Amino acid sequence: MLEINYSTVIDPFLRNIRSFIPDFGGIKPGERVLDVCSGSGAQVGEYRKRGILGFGLDLSPDMLSLSRRLYDPALPSDSYFTEADARHLPFADASFDYTSTTLALHDKPAQTCLEILAEMKRVVKPEGYILIADYTRPLPASFPGWIIRTIERLAGGEHYRNFRHYLKHGGVPALFEELGIKPEGTQTTSYGLITVTKAKVS
Repeated sequence: MLEINYSTVIDPFLRNIRSFIPDFGGIKPGERVLDVCSGSGAQVGEYRKRGILGFGLDLSPDMLSLSRRLYDPALPSDSYFTEADARHLPFADASFDYTSTTLALHDKPAQTCLEILAEMKRVVKPEGYILIADYTRPLPASFPGWIIRTIERLAGGEHYRNFRHYLKHGGVPALFEELGIKPEGTQTTSYGLITVTKAKVS
């Protein structure tokens, strides 16, 4: 069921986002990128297809098993994917040219989001970039926007509470402002549902 949900349902929906992120970010072949909360590994797969040194990190063993099967090289010793908590990235300062994450903040408590973003900033080299793709705030009052709200409502519980808090309190721009991170550019896509934000690390 996990593979059906992600590799055959969610990833096709995000296919255009996956290809847009490295283009918008200006990521060049040979640069090192860490995709945080990497899920099925599709973003890392897109990076690697372009000659970008993409790596993924996720806390879910099931998702890591899926991502390794779909996007890893044959040898386990060469794995692109690491199991770890995104609030405590197991990498040294300034280890990557970029960090990225897609649809991984809106369902988490605000404090957790701040901790994740602070870690993403820490492991990026000076003059490197953070790339965030998540729901546009406010979501458009359209049929696609209604679908997203319905899906999030059906998720229920803490997930839905965090989603509502994310929208009510400013989404990604508010999180960046609290951490003193200044966006360099934004682009809205996918019927206005998702905004990709690029921020330079000083």
